[in-house]
Amino acid sequence: MLSLAVVPVLIVLMYIYIRDRYEKEPIRLLVVGIIAGLVITYPVIYTSLAVSGLAAFLPVQGRLSEAAYSAFAVAAFTETAFKFAALYFLTWRNPNLNEPVDGIVYSVFISLGFAGAENVLYVLHPYLGGMGTAFVRALVSIPAHALFAITTGYYFAMARFEKEKSKQRVNLFKAFAVTWLIHGIYDFMLLSEMFVLLLLFVPFLFWLWHNGLNKIQRHLDISPFKRKI
Repeated sequence: MLSLAVVPVLIVLMYIYIRDRYEKEPIRLLVVGIIAGLVITYPVIYTSLAVSGLAAFLPVQGRLSEAAYSAFAVAAFTETAFKFAALYFLTWRNPNLNEPVDGIVYSVFISLGFAGAENVLYVLHPYLGGMGTAFVRALVSIPAHALFAITTGYYFAMARFEKEKSKQRVNLFKAFAVTWLIHGIYDFMLLSEMFVLLLLFVPFLFWLWHNGLNKIQRHLDISPFKRKI
């Protein structure tokens, strides 16, 4: 069961590492990124519990309101905030972030460090876990964490290589806000249990894949290490 929880994470990490084909990142720093993702698991859990408890003092009533609050405030906001903070403090001034796609690589490694810890907790859970949980999360949840991270890393790298301070701040804001939005939408579609939204969930996943892979390719295309043919 532990292998079923960890192997999907390793497969996605290997894919991202291979896609970074012009100038590889140092393994040591990538491992630090994974460890940073593991470390933020506990503050994310406890912050999520605190934010969830705030719902008792807010006008959150009804299935859809509760689903929206859980999706956008409890899950998406807290996870995005801690992942973004880890990415910023680990790489913003690091000279190894020397091409745009590096922002995506480090973002994914941090995010999947967190996703790996979360996956182990779910798959090994005595009531929620098991083979079915491992299979579904391998196909949906783990790739989703990576795709959210691609969005963060895409705009983060745009900010990192932007000279103009105002545009830099805009892209840093996008790195957080756009990721938070798509993560919230993803969770809300599932938590709402609305038939229409569940029908739209599959095309939304396909859009996430298309959008994420395009973002990787765009940053690869402008790499200063790309060989001229």
